[in-house]
Amino acid sequence: MRVLKLTTATGPTVFHTQPVIMMTLDLEALSETDSTRLPGFVDRLLRHLPGLKAHRCSPGYEGGFVERLHRGTYLAHIIEHVALEMSTLAGIEVGYGKTVYAGVSNVYKIAVRYRNEEGMRFLLRSAVEWVQAAVDGKSDEELARVLDERIAEAKILIARSKLGPSTQAIIDAAERRQIPWMRLNELNLIQLGYGKNRKWIQATTSSLTSDIAVDIAQDKEMTKALLKRHGVRVPDGGSVESADEAVLLFRELQEDGARAVVVKPLDGNHGRGVSLSLQDEAAVRRAFEEAYRISSQVIVEEQLFGNDYRIVLVGGKVVAASRRVPAHIVGDGVHRVRELIEIENRNPLRGESHDRPLTRLSGETKPESFLNRIPFQGEFVAVCDTANLSTGGTAIDITDELHSSIRKICERSARVIGLDICGIDLIAEDASMPLDDQNGGVIEVNAGPGIRMHHHPSEGRPRDVGGAIVDFLYPHPDLARIPIVSVTGTNGKTTVTRLIEHLFFQNGYTTGTTQTDGVFINRERIAEGDTTGPESAQLVLSDPAVEIAILETARGGITKRGLGYDRSDVGVITNVTADHIGQDGIETVADVLKIKAVVADAVRPGGTVVLNADDRTLRAFSESAEFLKGGDRKLAFFSLDAESEWLSKKTMQGHACYSITGNYLWEAKNAIVTQVMKVSEIPLSLGGSARFQLANVLAALAAVRALDMGVQEFVTGVRSFHPFANPGRTNLYRLGHGYLLIDYGHNPEAFRAIAQTVSRWNVDRVTAVIAAPGDRADDLIRLSGMTAAEEFGRILIREDDDLRGRKPGEVAKLLRDAAYEADPDVECAVELSYEKALERAVNEMIPDELVVFFYEDSKSLRALLGRYPVIPIQDFRPLLSQKVPHPASHPASHSKVNGWRAHW
Repeated sequence: MRVLKLTTATGPTVFHTQPVIMMTLDLEALSETDSTRLPGFVDRLLRHLPGLKAHRCSPGYEGGFVERLHRGTYLAHIIEHVALEMSTLAGIEVGYGKTVYAGVSNVYKIAVRYRNEEGMRFLLRSAVEWVQAAVDGKSDEELARVLDERIAEAKILIARSKLGPSTQAIIDAAERRQIPWMRLNELNLIQLGYGKNRKWIQATTSSLTSDIAVDIAQDKEMTKALLKRHGVRVPDGGSVESADEAVLLFRELQEDGARAVVVKPLDGNHGRGVSLSLQDEAAVRRAFEEAYRISSQVIVEEQLFGNDYRIVLVGGKVVAASRRVPAHIVGDGVHRVRELIEIENRNPLRGESHDRPLTRLSGETKPESFLNRIPFQGEFVAVCDTANLSTGGTAIDITDELHSSIRKICERSARVIGLDICGIDLIAEDASMPLDDQNGGVIEVNAGPGIRMHHHPSEGRPRDVGGAIVDFLYPHPDLARIPIVSVTGTNGKTTVTRLIEHLFFQNGYTTGTTQTDGVFINRERIAEGDTTGPESAQLVLSDPAVEIAILETARGGITKRGLGYDRSDVGVITNVTADHIGQDGIETVADVLKIKAVVADAVRPGGTVVLNADDRTLRAFSESAEFLKGGDRKLAFFSLDAESEWLSKKTMQGHACYSITGNYLWEAKNAIVTQVMKVSEIPLSLGGSARFQLANVLAALAAVRALDMGVQEFVTGVRSFHPFANPGRTNLYRLGHGYLLIDYGHNPEAFRAIAQTVSRWNVDRVTAVIAAPGDRADDLIRLSGMTAAEEFGRILIREDDDLRGRKPGEVAKLLRDAAYEADPDVECAVELSYEKALERAVNEMIPDELVVFFYEDSKSLRALLGRYPVIPIQDFRPLLSQKVPHPASHPASHSKVNGWRAHW
């Protein structure tokens, strides 16, 4: 078996509404081997992975997977379940997996949810390796060894790549509030929200955190000076740069009555380099050297005696308070200190660094005499001087007991320093009493405080500090989002995307859009190419200028990486036809629909799904049980056939419906019928001849009205959206004594739509220069050739520069043979070169001839058009002066374009 590809989907896919990792697996010679054809295999599988007995699988009950094993199931399915069980053993249990045939001989796709991306990717590969070893008859000892090693390796990867506990607590809170988030690096930099509402967090530092305030908090001497100036009690002391200065300051503090001093780095953290209870000069000198290794400036200050408290404030308000207890053991009168440390470290709550609620204890810095002592029963023995959790300390929640005066002191301290999120270290005998009645004070203000101790206190009630941080950043979850419109379909999606963007741009919004020819922020192209996948969507949604995102969402991105967002406000499906057959396991129109339906399924509750009522596949989809499960979404329909009984039924059911009657666009919504505008006022319709463009306008109308755009704003915007505002789509030029029409059509329906359009124009001959993508199935390529022959009558066949796995001339031959099969009299020629095909068509152009050129990519097209003296045409009335448009009541009617029969 061979792993062909591992891909992480960050948004909804055909497999799941949540992110998954997809593995493409070639079973090779084992493709026909199921679990019943391997003697002893099932027993060995369950012996090594007994947890598989609880897997439900498709039967839906515990033990269902074991039933499948005994009935016979293929190895890709088994690998899916082995990977899921391995995730449980590695501590990142996920409950979802699915395996499907990938449409290529022997190849399957396995999709699983993940809690840790790096760990789950490793476990998927490990599952293939381990199942292969079991199939190959490796010994039980070898299988057990490999399994143990891979789980151990996975745990190391997981610990290395997982988010820190503070960051994870914030992410968990965001997910509970359905606030979107993205991890931006391998550390803890996280984006919350979209577009103009984007905010960043890194641990507990936010994009609202003042950089100056962080600098002040790191300068402990400056912090104390500011707090003291504002009446906050702080310990006396100062900073020094040498051991001699440290000793001099120690003496001064002693003379002022200090019982002991603390020596610590000026800008340290996590208790590193801190020495407590120093009462002689030699100890001060040693402590200075320890702190000087961390910071070139060292603090020497009076030690306040009492309990050590950490108070966390968010947005200037106390949200949690804990009493910190230094790392310690409790004697039992039997074991040595060293042994008691080992016993405590077996506590499952303790782990390395921050991977568990508590950190492991260490006695490395303690003398042997201390470690070998046997404490008496119940004796409290501190193994570390500081109470930081990072050194093994524990925390007791006292939030509800915190005295109101101390609460106000902490809030004033945070306000003085200017931190939105901070941790205040306080020494007091009892935090439930006023600070004035006891010896105590604020000893530090910390930016980016750890919140693990508050979420997982050793005693007392857990406090959701992560939730408080999210609520501070977003007082209401909806404030994290911007409107998102996602547009998909076989044809028309680029035009609909551009028109919706134009409408919102004209109404003053800062727009972000993904299209087949680039990513645009407020009309500025920031990336070029076919940018209709999830990475491009995330690029738009990460830009803090964007107020509304309009995303063209193509099949390729959905199948390979899923959507680039979690949910949208409006999802548009323009149509579903037999395109992309032969790709990514797509064999039927139903397969195409399944992919496009991901866009509809991702529409939020209360959002709107816009569907083409003239598309039979989409009509059936809108009434399917699977789709109707999301019944809290609204439906809107558009149609060129206003007389449709089906559309009338949907209107009566209360769905918003958009159609054309006579020369007008109409809206039926909320029991109100509104005349929107005249067809003749729509430049994109090319004088009413491009009926497929009218369908695109209706789709855009349905989308913007779902977002409450006014009718007049829509009309004004559509009137200003001229054909060349839609580059590469039905762009007409005057070229010499003829015309050149440019379009991106590359499938039968696109060819037919353009042919119907130009059949209404007053031209003397039409020549279509066509091609078909090489990664389509032969039957679909042939259908394109047949359609072109039937619709145009005169065609010149070229090939794309990117042959997509085909040999030169192979696609052209399929097109040509199919064209002659459809119409033996068709005027057909082949000119494989992109440039030469257009050159030939132009050179053979007769007066008032129209050449329709279906291009491959916009960048090459711009370079090609630069060679010809083309003049854009905006006014289509002269072309329509001697033609009678087809009746609106028969949108499908058209006549074949009769070309001049020349010998090519």
